[in-house]
Amino acid sequence: MSAAATIDPALQAQVSGSSFYAAMRLMPPAERAAMFAIYAFCRLVDDIADDGTRPRPVRAIELDEWRADLAALYAGRPAGRAAFLAGPISDFDLRQEDFLAVIDGMAMDVAADIRAPDLATLDLYCDRVASAVGRLSTQIFGMEMTPGLDLAHHLGRALQLTNILRDLDEDAGIERLYLPRELLAAAGIDTAEPAAAIADPRVDAACRALAERAQAHFAEADRVLRARPKGRLLAPRIMGDVYCSLLQDMLAAGWVPPRRRVRIGKPRLLWILARRGLFG
Repeated sequence: MSAAATIDPALQAQVSGSSFYAAMRLMPPAERAAMFAIYAFCRLVDDIADDGTRPRPVRAIELDEWRADLAALYAGRPAGRAAFLAGPISDFDLRQEDFLAVIDGMAMDVAADIRAPDLATLDLYCDRVASAVGRLSTQIFGMEMTPGLDLAHHLGRALQLTNILRDLDEDAGIERLYLPRELLAAAGIDTAEPAAAIADPRVDAACRALAERAQAHFAEADRVLRARPKGRLLAPRIMGDVYCSLLQDMLAAGWVPPRRRVRIGKPRLLWILARRGLFG
């Protein structure tokens, strides 16, 4: 039975509705099933972090239970909710430390609502919730270690920073503000209160400064991919194209309130898929 077949149908529907699914569909079946399992794991632990209906200590315990299930899985014992990861871990030699890093990233959101972290803390958060996923993914892509780690580092951060810039209003709605304090201060914003910070027209300058960092990471990821390292790299190329397009659209629209959430329309997504499918 494939990794995807062991996952709740409702979660499969959630994954199917994501932009990530378009890239996954173009992968060979074994790799696609493994990527689906990783994505499902990320959604499950992310849902714990974002569940504001339950007390923080309860959610922290549930993340600890995930850590225990992973420890059992890697030790060859019954693994509870992590059992669906057994096939991908065995097939692609996925590292326990990368799964644990993702959980550690979610634990940062559970410990306290993140509000205007310093740049070092934001980078750590991005490494855990995004680049760690990239490290798992590059194993599935069949990349060698050095270019794989390089791609995971840069593309993971580029995607996560783009998400932060796209989700300003949604994050503020759950009392989170991921824009770093140094960039807010440089823009003249001295509050870490999410609603107040993103309502200030000067937030546009802070967002553009963060967008420059995302662009630098996209450029470095593109450098790795242009070197044509070993591996099945169509999926990361498509994800880079989609998110770079999102970032360009946001830069054109700006972040001065009121904002609209930028999306990639289906015709544009199909064009990206066709271009990469033909010329990847």
